[in-house]
Amino acid sequence: MLKLAIWDMDGTIVDSRDVILTAMTRAFETCDLAPPAHDETRKIVGLSLHDGCRILAPDDISDGKLDDLVGAYRDAFILRRTEPGFLEPLYDGAMETLQQLRDDNWLIAMATGKSHRGIRAIFEMHPLESYFDTIWCADDGPGKPHPFMVEQAMGALGAEPHQSLMIGDAIHDVNMGNAAGVRTLGVSWGFGTAGELEAVGAHEVHLSFATLQESLARFGLNPGN
Repeated sequence: MLKLAIWDMDGTIVDSRDVILTAMTRAFETCDLAPPAHDETRKIVGLSLHDGCRILAPDDISDGKLDDLVGAYRDAFILRRTEPGFLEPLYDGAMETLQQLRDDNWLIAMATGKSHRGIRAIFEMHPLESYFDTIWCADDGPGKPHPFMVEQAMGALGAEPHQSLMIGDAIHDVNMGNAAGVRTLGVSWGFGTAGELEAVGAHEVHLSFATLQESLARFGLNPGN
């Protein structure tokens, strides 16, 4: 019985709040722009970097200045990762949940706003690569909330929407999954709040990996019902 779990990365599997929020603040400062509030930055996580920076930047920013901001963010992100004491930990329960899915014969995919380069850096830090059967990133095509990445993941693995679900922490994950016609499971420990995830139509919102694991087990017994 085929069943596919499609995962977001930032804020869902890995706690990337420090590096993203710090890098965005430094990027705006580098470009002589007033940094956005952290509450504003968290809301764009999951979008492509270019789309996210456009939302956060002043309305009258030029295309050239926007490109500079995107480049400054990339530079700040890489620099933050090299600083002493830097840590981008997995959320407690993430690895165990992926392993349980593998043990239960799930297919596992990734649909992330990160670039492939960014995912490679995560894999160098944590032994996650072997869990994923297919990986789709922001540099593969249309980003969230477009359904492209979910549709490509299903197509690559031969899964139908009723056999698949999307797991993520941001409204962009929920909107992407809903647009692709799959079940959407929001998680509240990342960048989106439970209320925000519910408001955009998440089928479920989980406050812990324990309840998420229970939901996945139920779905696995009878996908699509």
